[in-house]
Amino acid sequence: MNARIINKMLMLPVVMLVVSFAVFVAVRHLPGDPARMLAGPAATQDAVDAVHHSLGLDRPVMQQYGGFMRGALAGDLGVSIESRQPVGREIASHFPYTLLLGLSAYALALCFGIPGGLAAAMFQDGVWDRIFMGITIVLASVPNFWFALLLMELFSVRLGLLPLMGAHSWSSLLMPSLTLALMPMALIGRMTRASMIAVLSRDYIRTARAKGVGLMRLCLRHALPNALPPVITVIGMNLGSVIGGAVVTETVFGWPGLGHLMIEAVRWRDYPVIEGVTLVAVLSVILVNLAADILISRIDPKARRI
Repeated sequence: MNARIINKMLMLPVVMLVVSFAVFVAVRHLPGDPARMLAGPAATQDAVDAVHHSLGLDRPVMQQYGGFMRGALAGDLGVSIESRQPVGREIASHFPYTLLLGLSAYALALCFGIPGGLAAAMFQDGVWDRIFMGITIVLASVPNFWFALLLMELFSVRLGLLPLMGAHSWSSLLMPSLTLALMPMALIGRMTRASMIAVLSRDYIRTARAKGVGLMRLCLRHALPNALPPVITVIGMNLGSVIGGAVVTETVFGWPGLGHLMIEAVRWRDYPVIEGVTLVAVLSVILVNLAADILISRIDPKARRI
């Protein structure tokens, strides 16, 4: 295990502490008062103050944060202000949907991005290369909610082939997964192409081609393994944008994942849920990046010495 991986593991508690404090303070500066929303617009100030006291929002911020951290270290993220259910239970009930959506989106991105980038590199400056680069530019530039509305109009409204919203069957997963996969598909495809072009220009590749090794075998067996480390890095680093995209995608399609839960929590100023979902999202990004570094160190021997 190289020094970079060890440093990331040692920095994990520090990052989580900083993020938790920043989010804890930031959400309390959001416009709106959860106590007022729970008490109702016609409630008196005394009733609102009573709700504040019952929620513990009348205590100093540092005392509130200290109580939150003590509970979080013990595995207790608090109680939802809106549903009065434990935040851990709320996250556990929504997390499988987000995990399924993310894995499906990444599977689509890998299945189309890596072969597309590989083919573009093999036939550099050819027709397919130009078409591929044009497609990736469009996918990386257009907001995913626009694609979501386009897919809903085509496959649900006009053709009636797929459910419009919800998570009622496996067919409900197709449009959200495709929508969420478009951005990482473009990034992975472009990185695969660039990395493959760099590897194909190396001396050992020229030597193999001079000895008569076929182009397909040369790319798949000799070039692709050496081109994968930058692609894996992009996959790990792109998880944050995928989680951000999931918030929009889940809201548009009514998919009951963490993104949908976060939107509802922001609408209700549900501080414990916002804090809990954010911590889970940040921890997921860190762990995936750590897993990507470990995988790269296994694939590329040079990375072990960094």
